[in-house]
Amino acid sequence: MKIIRRTATTPSLLPDHLHPVLKRIYAARGIRSAQELDYALAHLHSPAAFASTQPLLGASGTGPGGMEHAVALLAAALAGNKRIVIVADFDADGATSCALAIRALRLMGAQDVHYVVPDRFKYGYGLTPEIVTATVPMAADLLITVDNGISSIEGVRAARQLGMQVIITDHHLPGAELPAADAIVNPNLPEEDFPPHKDVPVSREAGRRERPSKHLAGVGVIFYVMLALRAHLRTLGWFEQRKLAEPNLAQLLDLVALGTVADVVPLDHNNRILVAQGLQRIRSGRCIAGIRALLTVAGRNTERICASDLAFAAAPRLNAAGRLEDMALGIECLLCDDYTAALDMAQRLDTLNRERRSIESEMQEQALSALKSMRLDTEAALPHGLCLFDPDWHQGVIGILAARIKERTHRPVIAFAPASEHDIKGSARSVPGLHIRDVLDSVAARHPGLLTKFGGHAMAAGLSLRRADFETFSTAFDAEVRRHLSADALQGSVQSDGELSSDELRLEVAEMLRNADPWGQGFPEPLFDGEFEVLNQRRLGEKHLKLSLRHPQGQQPLDAIAFNIAEDDRLRLENSTRAHLVYKLDVNDYRGQRSLQLIIEHAVD
Repeated sequence: MKIIRRTATTPSLLPDHLHPVLKRIYAARGIRSAQELDYALAHLHSPAAFASTQPLLGASGTGPGGMEHAVALLAAALAGNKRIVIVADFDADGATSCALAIRALRLMGAQDVHYVVPDRFKYGYGLTPEIVTATVPMAADLLITVDNGISSIEGVRAARQLGMQVIITDHHLPGAELPAADAIVNPNLPEEDFPPHKDVPVSREAGRRERPSKHLAGVGVIFYVMLALRAHLRTLGWFEQRKLAEPNLAQLLDLVALGTVADVVPLDHNNRILVAQGLQRIRSGRCIAGIRALLTVAGRNTERICASDLAFAAAPRLNAAGRLEDMALGIECLLCDDYTAALDMAQRLDTLNRERRSIESEMQEQALSALKSMRLDTEAALPHGLCLFDPDWHQGVIGILAARIKERTHRPVIAFAPASEHDIKGSARSVPGLHIRDVLDSVAARHPGLLTKFGGHAMAAGLSLRRADFETFSTAFDAEVRRHLSADALQGSVQSDGELSSDELRLEVAEMLRNADPWGQGFPEPLFDGEFEVLNQRRLGEKHLKLSLRHPQGQQPLDAIAFNIAEDDRLRLENSTRAHLVYKLDVNDYRGQRSLQLIIEHAVD
């Protein structure tokens, strides 16, 4: 494992009152001024920054509207009391997006709003023609996709042939063709790279024009649509005419925070505002019953939660429904306002998550066994792009499996499971420097007909192909990855914020870093490295180590724990009295007593 220490990338104008450790951490993440650390809602980008129109669709000569048209369609649906059906995705981002859309529309007077979420095992992802057919008995006038739809060419066509209007809200990367929806709102459409229209308001800060965040999660996109809808209804006098209280949509930011963190989108400044504001609401006891219940069954104190609690406690339990059964259970938990009922649903989700972990553990053992058989003499014998398939693997867990194997092998991984007798589905996870969706696009271009479906992000993607083509695809995928990544790029590395002195290894510093939340993708939680004396250690279960350490210049022992430690790291620690460790600072809260604890990530030579 190679350690790369972060350094400041730009001149810093951070205030002198910041603690030196925090100051260097911010500087290493490109933060130049205190303004970039201000997470007040006043600094959130305006919904008006989204394009009001979209490009033409080519031969048809017509194109979808953008934000402005989406809002007009929604306002007309509310005024005409039309039936609105939300088409959700089956992950945490999709579930939070769906719950937010329904809650917001009801707050704005919608009387007839429903949802449908695809069964991943029956329908697959997105607005498919089969899902459209399933909505026919619901007599939908308007379909709104959340966290999906940008690749639903056939599904949108089917819906419009049945007389339904369709609004796509998504954040996934578009393909060469856009669906013929009535309106599309997606920050990752190509034209959203251009400067905003001239009528977009100029930000008060630095006189720059506001732009939407390219990194919004699906829940962030639909939140912006609801903000724009509320503003439009306000200009119409909607709330006064109907004697409705104008809703404070900030009350939905707990959902935005959970979905944003769960989908692991980069936390640029705009997303950090959304997450920080959502966390603030949860800590103050103003979150919805479902999120409170999810955190409770995970054993988290809502008054002290941080973004990592959403990522590793709430999100996995919510995701478990979509992975193993039906995400409707997760959505209902997020829509429920009765805490007792929400807690019952959260406990059912917790049970599903325990089942998911058991399935994942067995699949991971099988995958690691397969890797051993693939290796010859060295790690270099593995393909650059690694594909794994087992006919007994669970389709709902392959994404987690791919992520785990990627962490072990330091290379892009696609894990496949059966989708039908003749087809398989894959979930891909990439490494820095490799845009996995672009790689799949290149494979599809070089081998027409090999992939039956694919889509996704830079770091994660999904795909389908015929089972008989697995070996052909594996070879093609490895060849494409080799065009982009050298063998050196596949060596494991970790970025560190450097060493801490013995005086800096204190509870107060750990508390300070926790309070500087949100940390996450693209704005990583501080990680340090340094030499320590290993005083003693003991195993906790099969996969954890509890240690007592001492800093070379320190006198007091330090508590540390290594969760799910890799076998090589465990052996290195068990055979050493001194070790170079990569770690995080954490606060251990046990029976009301708070103390410093080091979370060991790696032990390096």
